[in-house]
Amino acid sequence: MDALTIAASSGIRSRMQSLDLLANNLANAGTAGFKRDQEFYGLFASNVATPDQNGSLETLPVIQRQWTDFSQGIVTVTGNALDVAINGKGFFVVNGPNGPLYTRNGNFQLLPSGNLATAEGYQLQDTNGDPIQVASGKPVEILADGTVQQDGQALGQLAVVSFNSTDSLSKVGKTCFQNSDPKNLAVPATDFQVQQGKIEGSNVPVAEAAMRLVGVMRQFEMLQKAIGVSNDMDTKSIQEVARVGS
Repeated sequence: MDALTIAASSGIRSRMQSLDLLANNLANAGTAGFKRDQEFYGLFASNVATPDQNGSLETLPVIQRQWTDFSQGIVTVTGNALDVAINGKGFFVVNGPNGPLYTRNGNFQLLPSGNLATAEGYQLQDTNGDPIQVASGKPVEILADGTVQQDGQALGQLAVVSFNSTDSLSKVGKTCFQNSDPKNLAVPATDFQVQQGKIEGSNVPVAEAAMRLVGVMRQFEMLQKAIGVSNDMDTKSIQEVARVGS
């Protein structure tokens, strides 16, 4: 396989990964608390590659890793008492299937047990790591510091935590995150405000994502054409060699 085909094939592979990321971002543009994924490009050099006359190795473009943009989405008013947004940095803590998970999606519900939970059914934790139980049929008030009240009585305080680095947070589902680094401990968040009756939307800039999607698709088509040109050149070379030999 010639160098042009190899480079174009590598470019197509990275563009396919970009298309997957962009398509997923656009599909979740209306998902509360969703954080968009982006790609970080790097250059790959095969371990069997040999240096050229200048001592440089041939490199190919690849997506080295993807990363999540944790910037805050637009907060909108819903009027639903169980919709809660965090204004500032921080995550709600919930009980996931395999340990604590962290989310910015404040679209909560009340389980039959009376415990507050996410839309996925993950129970919310208070600052002591316990679930928060409220009585059904009574108004729920959530203060700016996350304290949950009914009839003027405090039932618990929503745990809102932050991390020194978000690099160790990986997605679980659409809006929850799991911390893979035990050294990167969750600590109580500061300088935040819990807002009841509001919800944080996705941070996907739809217009920008759509334009990038079109751009990546055009790049994909150009790389396909480059492979076609390379194949035509190879075919012509073979025909010319056969003609000389005859």
